[in-house]
Amino acid sequence: MLMGLNRYQWTVLFAAWLGWGFDVFDSLLFNYVAPNCVPTLLGLEIGSPQARQATLYWTGLLTAVLLIGWAVGGIAFGWVCDRIGRKRTLLLTMLMYSLGTFACAFATSIEMLLVFRIVTALGIGGEWAAGAAMVAEVVPEEKRVEAGALLYTAAPMGLFLATFVNLQVAGKWFPDNPEVSWRYVFLFGLLPAFVAFLVRIFVREPERWQRASATSVAPPKLSELFTPAYRLATLSGLLMAMICLLMWWSNNAFIPLISTGLAQTAAVEQGLDRSATLALVESWKAAATSYFNFGGLLGTLLTIPAAKLLGRRPMFAIYFIGSALSIFATYGLDLNPELRLAMYFFIGLTVFGVFGSFTYYLPELFPTRLRGTGSGFCYNFGRVFAAGGPFLVGIVASQGANAFTTASVVLFYVGFIPLAGLLLMPLVVETRGRALAD
Repeated sequence: MLMGLNRYQWTVLFAAWLGWGFDVFDSLLFNYVAPNCVPTLLGLEIGSPQARQATLYWTGLLTAVLLIGWAVGGIAFGWVCDRIGRKRTLLLTMLMYSLGTFACAFATSIEMLLVFRIVTALGIGGEWAAGAAMVAEVVPEEKRVEAGALLYTAAPMGLFLATFVNLQVAGKWFPDNPEVSWRYVFLFGLLPAFVAFLVRIFVREPERWQRASATSVAPPKLSELFTPAYRLATLSGLLMAMICLLMWWSNNAFIPLISTGLAQTAAVEQGLDRSATLALVESWKAAATSYFNFGGLLGTLLTIPAAKLLGRRPMFAIYFIGSALSIFATYGLDLNPELRLAMYFFIGLTVFGVFGSFTYYLPELFPTRLRGTGSGFCYNFGRVFAAGGPFLVGIVASQGANAFTTASVVLFYVGFIPLAGLLLMPLVVETRGRALAD
């Protein structure tokens, strides 16, 4: 046995890991191609001031729509997960988001793209609850934190893959044809469909869920989350997820825009031509995302000792303080472009890293028959509020004459969100040392 897990437990963890990684991969492909995709669909010249403002606006709007669709899908499929099982829900949602992303490649209008992104969002939202519940119910009690954090390392891996695909397609295969390259990037969204078949072949329903389903006198209801028995747990999970989602999406949705602005500024200073500027832009987008991902990967793994040694509540507090400091420093200090790009490592370490806790913390809050419903609701309903983050950033930033500068100023104020989260610490339910409830 490796790390206290047998072969089948590792198989389940790997299947859920792939599902979540491709979940993130498909959800963020649009952010990479937006500077080329949006102007093309709107008939604007790529790189023009009008194109940059339109990209800001539509990135904010489409990200908000993605998050709302994600919330609806997460809540709905969280309930479905408790009704039909973890395996079938995982399979269904992976097929849905992979086909939705694949269809984006054939969009001929911004409205058509919006519809396909909604389909993608519904599947993405549902996958997380099924995967997290499955892993929590299959692995041994004493390995739940480690398995949950390892599961979330799929998120940085999904971002790495999205970065690589975009850099390979837009930066190397079609560097002089940005009007078309984004369509080929979306075609890679079909990859998770192949992984779904592996889930069908090698994974079975957790015994915990089978027992709970067989003995349950009534099917799970969303309203049960607000009964006295679960109200505080639901509030704790919802508030923590909402704070983290707000700051994550407000920052991550605009990494391509900020890195593009930095690269274009550097290109002007160096006197680069259009082809060299486009290449520099793709390179800097990859660099910024890599800093963010490496920080997120390390931050995710650090939730393991933080949660086990200090407890869930102190862990959230530490990550919130770090998030505020990293956001203020990145967008508020007078830094050269290369250093500002590197600061995304610290945003990733804190803003991204804290999410490594949700894959074990939320399942700990609810019994087996409500685990998918409760985890799905807490993790995804917060996206309704989180949708306001990138939407408002996009709206405000698109009004400025210099979109890059305006976006940086607006993102600086996102640093106050984790400070608000510190005020909510008394409401956090501490689950350290608690066995998973049946």
